[in-house]
Amino acid sequence: MILMDKCPWALTHPLLEKYHDEVWGKPVYDENKLYEMLVLESFQAGLSWLTILKRYDGFKAAFCDFEWQKVARFTADDVTRLLQNETIIRHRGKIEATINNAQVLQKLANSQVSLYDLLWDEVGHQQILNHWQFSEEVPSQDAIAQRLAKKLKKLGFKFVGPTTCYSLMQACGLVNDHLESCPSWKKCQEVDFGDGSVSY
Repeated sequence: MILMDKCPWALTHPLLEKYHDEVWGKPVYDENKLYEMLVLESFQAGLSWLTILKRYDGFKAAFCDFEWQKVARFTADDVTRLLQNETIIRHRGKIEATINNAQVLQKLANSQVSLYDLLWDEVGHQQILNHWQFSEEVPSQDAIAQRLAKKLKKLGFKFVGPTTCYSLMQACGLVNDHLESCPSWKKCQEVDFGDGSVSY
């Protein structure tokens, strides 16, 4: 049953509603799931989120179930192969960024630094709870996202501008940007999302 007090964007397509209800804004802590969301948000840049969701299975298969340790071993031959893969967005820069970012994670892991640390440290390991009443109030970025983008870029990550970083923060529950009238606003405060597993 569709509830009209949900965030309006969720009511425009069944895939968006499922994503809104089951994923968006719920805290994610698992390293592979965080990498998955980083991959999807990076590919989404300049496109609609629905476009990404429709290709989710393709992305998942193409990038080894988002196991960054495996993606980190991809080579130039894999880039060429992926550019022929019609089930994903065939954008060379984004494909190369996905591999590069996995390789950066590998280097960081060797120093005992995780993507979880990089992201959740920015919010003090506590979800930021906003109290938006209207969709127009929800920002596309903020000071934290700007700071996070600078930090990630300095470490070597690519396709991580402030807007992408803020979208990542929203998706992974670092910030709760559901409208206060939305049932998920409260649910995202109560749920320990664990590994964030979900299928679209």
